[in-house]
Amino acid sequence: MARNPKITFIGAGSTTFMKNIIGDILQRSALSGAHVALMDINEERLGESEIVARKLISTLGVSATVSTHTNQMEALDSTDFVVVAFQIGGFEPCTVTDFEIPKKYGLRQTIADTLGIGGIMRGLRTVPHLWSICEDILKVCPDAVMLQYVNPMAINTWAIAQKYPQIKQVGLCHSVQGTVKELAHDLDIDPANIRFRCAGINHMAFYQYLEEIKEDGTFEDLTPRLMEGYREGRYPKPSTWNPRCQNVVRYEMLTRLGHFVTESSEHFAEYVPWFIKRDRPDLLEKFSIPLDEYPVRCVEQIERWKSQVEDYKNAESIEVERSHEYASTIMNSIWTGEPAVIYGNVQNKSYITSLPQDCAVEVPCLVDRNGIQPTHIGKLPAQLAALMRTNIGPQELTVEALMTEKREHIYHAAMLDPHTAAELDLDQIWAMVDELLEAHKDWLPAWTQKQVLETA
Repeated sequence: MARNPKITFIGAGSTTFMKNIIGDILQRSALSGAHVALMDINEERLGESEIVARKLISTLGVSATVSTHTNQMEALDSTDFVVVAFQIGGFEPCTVTDFEIPKKYGLRQTIADTLGIGGIMRGLRTVPHLWSICEDILKVCPDAVMLQYVNPMAINTWAIAQKYPQIKQVGLCHSVQGTVKELAHDLDIDPANIRFRCAGINHMAFYQYLEEIKEDGTFEDLTPRLMEGYREGRYPKPSTWNPRCQNVVRYEMLTRLGHFVTESSEHFAEYVPWFIKRDRPDLLEKFSIPLDEYPVRCVEQIERWKSQVEDYKNAESIEVERSHEYASTIMNSIWTGEPAVIYGNVQNKSYITSLPQDCAVEVPCLVDRNGIQPTHIGKLPAQLAALMRTNIGPQELTVEALMTEKREHIYHAAMLDPHTAAELDLDQIWAMVDELLEAHKDWLPAWTQKQVLETA
């Protein structure tokens, strides 16, 4: 009898995300008998996730089994796949702190989970815990594949590859495939009829081409249609999921750079120096930029979960739909050999020649029994590579700080962040970093509290 895979979910208290990933997995016949090991340090949330997972199994009528764990190594023992999804420090206090302290200095943010001072701080909190997972993997399941869904994605992927290059890992995001669906909605075409290729860094990858597959088998470049629709005011269409987040910034960047970027407008606005400026409320209005958007979402999600969890507990079955996440596709391809192409974040080994070697890049990857195999992209358009490098600098310095345990590189990362540098002077940046490190000290490694000599 063929062996069923073991799948470990670290951070299983993220119940809604766990439901989507495990629901996808259990709908694949080769994975439907899997043993799912759910691990979280929050026993209450872990118990809620167990209820949901068992009801998914019952609803789908599959033979999968579930176990729950608060011990990480126990959950990882002999596993085949490791899904990681957690937030160190949670919404309160850490996310709130990442917004409120910069705000005192006049630095406003929208999401603060990828780049900027919020992304740097989140990286410092998160990477040590990812490293601990890597250490346990090497002890009890060295051949396991880590599917890493944690932000800041690029910093995390880079730091894992730097310290534990033997770990089989990929950073996963849904922005590439999600953006295609958004554009298909604007264009009134079926997303299945769009052919595309995309490359760059996480949250700042650009479509090298976007084409509609016509009935006669030819391809039409969609970029001119998108530009024309934006200039005429037809695109973007009103948001279907969040009225605060209209997609204006990305369309504006399309007209400036000639390529469409993968991450949402509210994210992208804080990766560059052009859209969020104090004393320029006109820009916020013109480009529909929602400041403090992530904290607002967190509060809404917390309130929504209170009623949703009771619905899950009382329901006899749970509706299961396929999500657009790549996790189940990767597992199925590795387990069965059925080939697939996904977009993954990996260490740059000359896949994109115009970006630094060893940085984290997002590229198309072939997946089969041989694992995750990134494809060669070559050179990107000069303006795109130059823009990405403004984000790669702070990522590199955050990883350097973590690898060398030198606090000065945290200041350097903040100094070189495009949005931070556009708003604050050097004294403000250093003071803000000091205050954030002190506020987060219970969530950070001890070396971050060691002061450096003042510079002249």
